[in-house]
Amino acid sequence: MQSRVGSFGSLEDGKESYTRTTNQSSRHLPLRLLQFLLLFLGVGIVFSCLSLYTSRFLKIQNVVPVVQSRIQSCFEEPSALEKWIRPPSNLIHTMNDSELFWRASFVPRIKEYPFKRTPKIAFMFLTRGPLPMAPLWDKFFKENEKLYSIYIHSLPSYHPDFPTSSVFYGRQIPSQVAEWGRMSMCDGERRLLANALLDISNEWFVLLSEACIPLQNFSIVYRYISRSRFSFIGAFDESGPYGRGRYNENMSPEVNLTEWRKGSQWFELSRKLAVDIVQDSVYYPKFEQFCRPACYVDEHYFPTMLSIQSPHLLANRSLTWVDWSRGGAHPATFGKADLNENFFKKISEGKPCIYNNQPTSLCFLFARKFAPSALEYLLEHSSKYLGF
Repeated sequence: MQSRVGSFGSLEDGKESYTRTTNQSSRHLPLRLLQFLLLFLGVGIVFSCLSLYTSRFLKIQNVVPVVQSRIQSCFEEPSALEKWIRPPSNLIHTMNDSELFWRASFVPRIKEYPFKRTPKIAFMFLTRGPLPMAPLWDKFFKENEKLYSIYIHSLPSYHPDFPTSSVFYGRQIPSQVAEWGRMSMCDGERRLLANALLDISNEWFVLLSEACIPLQNFSIVYRYISRSRFSFIGAFDESGPYGRGRYNENMSPEVNLTEWRKGSQWFELSRKLAVDIVQDSVYYPKFEQFCRPACYVDEHYFPTMLSIQSPHLLANRSLTWVDWSRGGAHPATFGKADLNENFFKKISEGKPCIYNNQPTSLCFLFARKFAPSALEYLLEHSSKYLGF
C-alpha cells in the first residue's frame, strides 16, 4: 500500500511539477509574442516613415522640373523670335550642301517684319586663299559694322590667319574646291549665298574675289545698292562662238537658244534672287551636264536662269569694273606701277550707264584685278581716289 501510495504520491508530485512547468511556459510565451509583435510594429513604423519620406521626395523631384519647365517656357517664349532672327555666331557648321540649301531657302510669306530690321549687304569673297587686299577692305568697312556682313569661300586646305581686329576674322564658311569654268565654281557661289541667307538681315549680296577693291566709300556703296530697284548682273544675248556658240541643244526645253545668256560672274543680287539661285533644281542639272568647257558655266548659268525667271528685276550690267583691252581669257591685272591719277579717272569718267531707268555717270562700285603689289599705293591714296 505504501508503495502504491508512494507511487501515487510521486505521480501526484510529477503532475504538480508538470503543471508548474506548463504554467511557467505559458507565461513566457505571451511575453515573447508581445516582444516580437512590438519589434514587428517598430520595423513597420520605420519602413512607413521611410516610404512616406521617399514618396514625398520623389513627388517634389517630379513636380519641380514641371514647375521649372513652365517657368522657363514663360521666360523663353519672348526670345524664341530672337533665336530665329539672330545670325549664326559661328559660320562653321556640319550641314552638307543639300541641307544648307534647304535651310537657306526658307522665305517668310509676310513682307513686313515684326521686329526692327536693319538691312545689310553681304560681301561674299570667292577666293583660292589669302586676301591680299584685306587691309584696304578693313579701312573701307570701318565704323559701319551694323550695315554689312562678310563671308569667305576658299580652298578647304587654306587656313586664314587674320588678326582678331580684322573684319575677316572668323568669316570663313565650310568650303570645297571650286574650279574655274566648271560647275564647282557655281557651287561655291551658291554656298556663299546660302550661308549669307542664314542671316535674315542680309538683303543684298555682292560677289567679289581676292583681287577686287572698292571704288567708293561705304556710304555711297550702301546707298547705291539699297536704293536700286534692280539687281546688277549682266545677261546678254551674244552671238558668235563665245555666246550662242556655247549653247547645247540638249538643254531644251528648259533653256532654248533664244533664252541663252552670258554675263560676268561678279554680281549683286537681291535677297529674292539669291533664294531663287539657292533653291533651283530645274536649271542646275542642265547646266551641270551640258555646259562644260569650252562652255564656261559661271558665265551662263545665273544670267540665263535669272533672265528667264525675273528679267524685270535685272539691271543687265555689273557693278565691278574690269579691263579686257589686253585680250585673252582673263582681264588685265594691275600692280603698283599701273596706278596713278589717270588710271582712276579712266574708271570714273567712262561711259554713262542706267540707274533706276535714269542715266548716271556713277556706274562701278568695285574693280578688279589688282595684284598684291598695288596694296601699298591704294592704302596711301585711298582718301584721294576711293573716298575713304
